[in-house]
Amino acid sequence: MDGDLDFEALKERAVQSLFGHLEGMCVGTVTVDRHVRIAWMDDKYKALLGVDDDPRGKPVEEVIPNSQLRRAVETGQPMMVDIMEFGERSFVVTRLPLKDVDGAVIGAVGFVLFDRAEHLRPLVSKYQKLQEELTQAQRELAHERRAKYSFSQFLGVSDSVREIKRLGRRAAQLDSTVLLLGETGTGKELLAQAIHAASPRADRPFVGINVAAIPENLLEAEFFGVAPGAYTGADRRLREGKFQLANGGTLFLDEIGDMPLPLQAKLLRVLQEREIEPLGSNKVVRVDVRIIAATSRDLAALVRDKQFRADLYYRLNVVPITLPPLRERTEDIESIADRILEQLAIQHGCPPRELTNTAINALRAHDWPGNVRELYNTLERAVAMSDAPVLTAEHVRGLVNAAEPPAGASASPPLSLNGPLSEVLSAAERSAIAAALEQTGGVKARAAKLLGISRASLYERMVSLGFGASP
Repeated sequence: MDGDLDFEALKERAVQSLFGHLEGMCVGTVTVDRHVRIAWMDDKYKALLGVDDDPRGKPVEEVIPNSQLRRAVETGQPMMVDIMEFGERSFVVTRLPLKDVDGAVIGAVGFVLFDRAEHLRPLVSKYQKLQEELTQAQRELAHERRAKYSFSQFLGVSDSVREIKRLGRRAAQLDSTVLLLGETGTGKELLAQAIHAASPRADRPFVGINVAAIPENLLEAEFFGVAPGAYTGADRRLREGKFQLANGGTLFLDEIGDMPLPLQAKLLRVLQEREIEPLGSNKVVRVDVRIIAATSRDLAALVRDKQFRADLYYRLNVVPITLPPLRERTEDIESIADRILEQLAIQHGCPPRELTNTAINALRAHDWPGNVRELYNTLERAVAMSDAPVLTAEHVRGLVNAAEPPAGASASPPLSLNGPLSEVLSAAERSAIAAALEQTGGVKARAAKLLGISRASLYERMVSLGFGASP
């Protein structure tokens, strides 16, 4: 080898050098044999202990009553940092077992790092600060996973709203799976959070996941987590899935109708067995999660078309609650609009706007395909585009009519058949999506249904075609 390096000699020299450095830096050093009798004690340690005679051959406890070197010899395990009492004094010590070439314990060495425990105060203070920051971060994260809404925030005076609240409060006292049905924007997530907040699980996490907004190839990892190093590029630490994050609490599965069939089978097994298996792991993890699912699609029709598993549908459809569209409860529009205007006033730091009776009637006359979400967007535009303290029917009709294509108007320019087939197909697809979005007032879930595709597929095609869609 290069220069005839003797690696064993180098290792021996490193050990000697390390011992020499430690012995020089410490305020006392002692070694014991396999019978825990003192073999050597340096002069600094003798002075520290007030020992005048030669301690060699004596059991270590006879000279240092609280010594734990015997434990280091018996277990063969190091004790890196400890505090040892000696009379009224406290020493910060390290204990290391000594082994022969065969690995057998032949003794131990002890170092007194500091003769006063106060020297550890900066280190302890730093550790405590880090621990406090970690605790605060965990507390804030837990707060973020608490439900933000209650039944009082599900606004309305109609009979249908009173019935929804009654069913919701009833469901909150049970631990059964709840299935929320209704068009997009009807308040399904708000109701899910209200059910959780009124349930015995209220002090545990509420975790939501939009099935339609996550690419199919990532859904399993999002649900069940990923084991360390499960695949190339995976984190070396366990990545918990939504089931683990929601353990003890509630998991809200929004747009469950868009779940791929292969994942439906795995979800069914979790609901039956109450256990998950992280991606890339052979370890089964028990979970205690209450499921609330929601969809804007007709699950029964999907079951008939073999796009949704019948057994999963029956497992989810234990406590069904149907949320009516806004056009079927127009008597609630006034109270909902007033609350929205109050929220916008707080958000923009200005006095709340008011609605005239004619404006309210104009709102009631609209079909609201996007339901409460569309109503919010409409009123937000009204506040942004007008300084009037009172919003009239003209303000409302102008915004509502602007969102609808004129009667008989073409949704998109005529399709050109010039160019390669791929460009013609892309243009046709772009035209069809644009027409569907205009016809549904920009509500993507309804547009996807009109086009006969899933909402996730619609998002992917919109991004691919340059619409800049986002869930």
